[in-house]
Amino acid sequence: MTKGGMESVEVFTSEGKGRGLKAREEFLPGDVIFAEPAYAAVVFDSLTHVICHTCFKRQERLHRCGQCKFAYYCDRTCQRAAWLNHKNECSAIKKHGKAPTENIRLAARIMWKIEREGSGLGEGCLVSIDDLQNHVDSLGEEEKKELRADVESFLEFWPPQSQQFGMQYISHIFGVISCNGFTLSDQRGLQAVGVGIFPNLCQANHDCWPNCTVIFNNGNHEAVRSMFHTQMRIELRALSKISPGDELTVSYVDFLNVSEERRKQLKKQYYFDCTCEHCKKHIKDDLMLAVKEGESKPSAETVKEVIQFSKDTLEKINKARMEGLYHEVVKLCRECLKKQEPVLGDTNIYLLRILSIASEVLSYLQMFEEAADYAKRMVDGYLKIYHPNNAQLGMAVMRAGVTHWHAGLIEAGHGLICKAYAILLITHGPSHPITKDLEVMRVQTEMELRMFQQNEYMYYKMREAALKNQKIQVMPEPSNEASPSLFHKKE
Repeated sequence: MTKGGMESVEVFTSEGKGRGLKAREEFLPGDVIFAEPAYAAVVFDSLTHVICHTCFKRQERLHRCGQCKFAYYCDRTCQRAAWLNHKNECSAIKKHGKAPTENIRLAARIMWKIEREGSGLGEGCLVSIDDLQNHVDSLGEEEKKELRADVESFLEFWPPQSQQFGMQYISHIFGVISCNGFTLSDQRGLQAVGVGIFPNLCQANHDCWPNCTVIFNNGNHEAVRSMFHTQMRIELRALSKISPGDELTVSYVDFLNVSEERRKQLKKQYYFDCTCEHCKKHIKDDLMLAVKEGESKPSAETVKEVIQFSKDTLEKINKARMEGLYHEVVKLCRECLKKQEPVLGDTNIYLLRILSIASEVLSYLQMFEEAADYAKRMVDGYLKIYHPNNAQLGMAVMRAGVTHWHAGLIEAGHGLICKAYAILLITHGPSHPITKDLEVMRVQTEMELRMFQQNEYMYYKMREAALKNQKIQVMPEPSNEASPSLFHKKE
């Protein structure tokens, strides 16, 4: 349910955190608290030819800009919608001879918008681009060196006929991008494809156990249905009941790390010390570091050895995945699990990481029965650790459900798909492409489950016949990337 626009929230001074957002009315799980279009956004350098530069959807065939030969679009509708933001960029790329990096392109788009509209508060804005945090003063020597290089590259690209900005202001814009750049995903939400600036969202403070989540909505730009066009935007959605006056929080990092590691990550990337309840009280750390209990409880030395072996194996797995050696990945996972299982508890994060990789790669290799076993154990662990309405939990449960379905385990598969659907209805909403896909799968597996319950023998015979005619592929080639994080950090 959508509650409304920015009138439903307000900026306030949060003790020890600076500015924050709080609710002005009640919200229930799944409510859209507000939606915000991008102030400026660009596609990642490596994906400029496969992702639409307007809606950020992945498409097989894209139309290229005839002028700069750099920007790509779904169709003429997307190209027309992009012209206001692309016009200056198009001319600058032609004169420069090539497109600069994503950071330079994003900074330039921000500057051209400031040139057109000024840097003050626009319609629906709670904060101006000038007032966003830049943390330039907190940068280390290496980061300052990178900032100077970005500023120099920007000045080489920036047209002399455009409004000229001082070095300090340009540095501020790059600092804003570094601290506040939001990761944009493709229409399935599975791959990070770009970065954008959303000033209102930037006011939401971090909590490791938040009451809100942020979902990127690519919008609808279909030429044949112009009356239904919707803008590309982010949506801040409630994960739990929120009362008027409650602070609205989101998580900047994945919760699947012990509190000490999350705090280190937040300090390094966002320059603050997390003081949330889960970090202060180390909540769930015991689960994430769990070891076998009872008579067979391992010694501290054995646990230390297995953890180190797990870390070393994860490095080898990443290398093998980068090289596309998926059978080697499976071998490494099996060897690691053999070491882990007698020592680590079912919720230990090192065990869960190996189970996650093993289930994903085995599914890709169509070894569904083994993949289903690992996926079930992974989900059982996740359910004890994650917030019940966590988006990454929902995606993991969905993946496990599809794996079970393809393994012929229709009862477990349907149950997991229904569980994932319930989570993603809250985190993504009913109109998101992933949720729509899940609804189709839920209906299909429900129909198959009825058939299975009526005549198990006939169900397997029909399934066998269907498999002979159609090769199953549960998911695309495994990616070495982690799930898209909330805010984009320059590598």
